[in-house]
Amino acid sequence: MQNGVIESIVTIFSAIVGVAIIAILISKKSNTTGVIQAFGSAFGNSLAVAVSPVTGSNVTPNLSYPGGIGGGLF
Repeated sequence: MQNGVIESIVTIFSAIVGVAIIAILISKKSNTTGVIQAFGSAFGNSLAVAVSPVTGSNVTPNLSYPGGIGGGLF
């Protein structure tokens, strides 16, 4: 009985999170492309820094926001 209740609660929370994700992705006010670009940039920087000891290259992470003006975090 207790297992079924926990499973039901997890299913409901998963559905709520799923609806929230879909709403964010299709909302006109959300910056989905910017978020995806930022994730890709972060992943690329992490990968470059991780392999730099092996390749011997000096890596300076790109901290500018994709599509933004200037550099830095703000």
